[in-house]
Amino acid sequence: QVQLVESGGGLVQAGGSLRLSCSASGRTVSNYAMGWFRQAPGKEREFVAAISGSGGITYYADSMKGRFTISRDNAKNTVYLQMNSLKPEDTAVYYCTADPSFNNYYYPWRVNYWGEGTLVTVSS
Repeated sequence: QVQLVESGGGLVQAGGSLRLSCSASGRTVSNYAMGWFRQAPGKEREFVAAISGSGGITYYADSMKGRFTISRDNAKNTVYLQMNSLKPEDTAVYYCTADPSFNNYYYPWRVNYWGEGTLVTVSS
């Protein structure tokens, strides 16, 4: 089992930045790919970004490329999501996830471990 705890959500104005953190525990975290999903009010959950266990491979949803950056620090068992140029439509609950297989992030329903989520609200 892997336990995931997100932090860093909050209220930010449009055009601003926010960095989310996810602390992982329970297994050797570097053996797990990690990623972020989000769910806006009234909408389906959508993929945001993923990073391989070593951090050498990243994968982004097209709408996040250039604005969001995923990174990880395996010494701290933490993954980050730096979000810049935020828009009101980025308002959502952001979920940290982990899975032994990076390839499962191409098939989100296969991702095994999920945090409770952290709310990001972007005001216009």
